[in-house]
Amino acid sequence: MRINRRAFAAAAVIAVVLPLSACGGASDTGSSDASGKVEGRITFQTWNLQANFKDYFNGLIADFEKQHPGTDVKWVDRPAEGYADKISADAAGGTLPDVVNVSPDLVAPLAKAGLALDLDKAASQYRKEYLDGAWQSHRIPGMEGTFAFPWYLNTGPLFYNKRLLTEAGLDAAQPPKTYDQVFAAGLQLAQKSKGKIATLANVPTIEDFGRYDVPLMNKEGTGFAFNDAKGVELLTKYKELYDAKALDPQALTATPESAGHKFLTESVAMNPGSALDLGNFKKQAPGLYKNIGITDQVSSTGHANMYVMGVMVNSRSQQKPAAVAFAHFVTDATRQMEFAKKVAIFPSTAGSLDDPYFTKEDGSDETRVRVAAAKSLKTAVNYTPVLFSEQMKTELRNAVARALQGKESPEEALDNAVKACDRLLQQS
Repeated sequence: MRINRRAFAAAAVIAVVLPLSACGGASDTGSSDASGKVEGRITFQTWNLQANFKDYFNGLIADFEKQHPGTDVKWVDRPAEGYADKISADAAGGTLPDVVNVSPDLVAPLAKAGLALDLDKAASQYRKEYLDGAWQSHRIPGMEGTFAFPWYLNTGPLFYNKRLLTEAGLDAAQPPKTYDQVFAAGLQLAQKSKGKIATLANVPTIEDFGRYDVPLMNKEGTGFAFNDAKGVELLTKYKELYDAKALDPQALTATPESAGHKFLTESVAMNPGSALDLGNFKKQAPGLYKNIGITDQVSSTGHANMYVMGVMVNSRSQQKPAAVAFAHFVTDATRQMEFAKKVAIFPSTAGSLDDPYFTKEDGSDETRVRVAAAKSLKTAVNYTPVLFSEQMKTELRNAVARALQGKESPEEALDNAVKACDRLLQQS
């Protein structure tokens, strides 16, 4: 998978229910026992990483095979488009690789089908090596266990255009720190620019409801709850922004990419991002880069949002000891630090974020963002529920659009969205 914030945010979901017999062709019963000699041939599948990181993974595999004589790792890389469908087809056909690069939402249906190895049972000795939030991100509501090793993480700040804030009479040295301040700044920007400059280019997603401290699901994980009073409050505030033209006119149909382009062309004043974005700003929009402001991600919970990738072990693998050993090897502290220094992502291993690479600034914006992001990741949360499918995201987005357009009240829209999402949850 391409390593950037927007790719994390748009991670696809397997939309089908995988039967427990999906890999019935294998003789293994899918037990959690991964003891035994590390040997044999295994297949490792990644998500659109070969084009840019071929040498890294070839070297990693060679090191593993050297440490474990008698092992043979076959690496396959799948394109981003259709990745979820490919996993679904492999699972149904009994050809799911031994070790698979996944996101939490991809793990959920595989775990329900009994195809994802429970690492709390099979590899509990490694639990302490990872950040608590990262390890927990691959747990499934209503199920016992953890179903993938956490791999690379990402988060980022809120970028803002200092020139646009200043022209609206706002203090660019004191950017918004809370949701109320963001909404107030948005209304002022829209008023001063006579509706020509929006503050944001995206409508709220499930992640935004989470950061606003809205309960997303009930404690049992059997139903959604984002239609409570705080959820209605958030959507009502977005409705005020929309009516005042403080939301970009195309926000209802915007993608993360199009929203980023709006910020790049200085049509909107604020946009969330990651350390990767600074390089793009510098190359593609030097004028914007000179006016870039960087502040913390806005959150009412005190915890930033975390995007996480993982490495899952197929519970039906015929070489389970080797598969577990390799999945751990890919995600251990040494390998994660090596990978993080090749691209602007962050390790999920405990203690790694205390490395000087993530704690010391050199005066550049790049290190400033990296250090701030690393600090926030220590307590960050993956707000998107693992059971929140692409269909559910569409239901929420449509409900938000109806509320912003005045077709339904915010309360009605969220009530209808929760009903639709609960119905889809029961069908899964």
